[in-house]
Amino acid sequence: MHFDWSYFWQQLFHPGGAFLEGLWITILVSLCGQAIGLAIGLPMALARMARMPVLSYAARAYILAMRGTPLLVQIVFIYTGLAAADLLRFHDWQAGPFSLAGNVQAGILALGLNEGAYMAEIFRAGIDAVDRGQTEAAKALGMPPAMILRRIVLPQALRVVLLPIGNQFNIMLKNSTLVSIIGVSEMLLVTETINSATFRTFELYSVLAIYFLALTSVWSLALRWIERRMDAGRTQADSASARAGAMAAAALSEAA
Repeated sequence: MHFDWSYFWQQLFHPGGAFLEGLWITILVSLCGQAIGLAIGLPMALARMARMPVLSYAARAYILAMRGTPLLVQIVFIYTGLAAADLLRFHDWQAGPFSLAGNVQAGILALGLNEGAYMAEIFRAGIDAVDRGQTEAAKALGMPPAMILRRIVLPQALRVVLLPIGNQFNIMLKNSTLVSIIGVSEMLLVTETINSATFRTFELYSVLAIYFLALTSVWSLALRWIERRMDAGRTQADSASARAGAMAAAALSEAA
């Protein structure tokens, strides 16, 4: 086996326009899919925890379907199956200089629907992690449920779920390769196309792996920075609470 180092370095540091466009599509599909997942996740988590059986069972059925079937099957079903049944066809979208192909739309939707199920479970775990005594105290003060959720539960739950959401985005970046099955020209499909013309399989897929490793590594570093900021904010809040408690104890002792 001969590894062409010159070709490898060229593709790594000077990739062609097609590969750079595939890189952009990979990032676009991942970001949009994650955004849809977040938009679905919180309402679905609240529906799953609702006391109304209709909402709860509907949310459970959605989560079960999305988590219990392969993502690849979901992508093909949404793009090909729905069109075959004349239920939904994805047409290219154009708005001025911006355009979005139909298969890219289908890939984003499939990734987003799948991610929504995992986001729902993450949000549900974050909400369950909030001390129920706080919500009971808020109810005793006469706060309506919507205000309790908005001002007490969600701010604390978001601190719990932020890092799991970040980890899910790393998974989303890697899952974006699956949309190549419906012809989306992300990095994997572009690499396969170049390989079919050059037969530099080892070199090209090594470059592809390095690019994905770079994407996930950069995001992991960003997550660590966010985690440090969260820990610093939590430490400052605890210190302020301790100082306030000490001042209150001192004031009480002086009054006594």
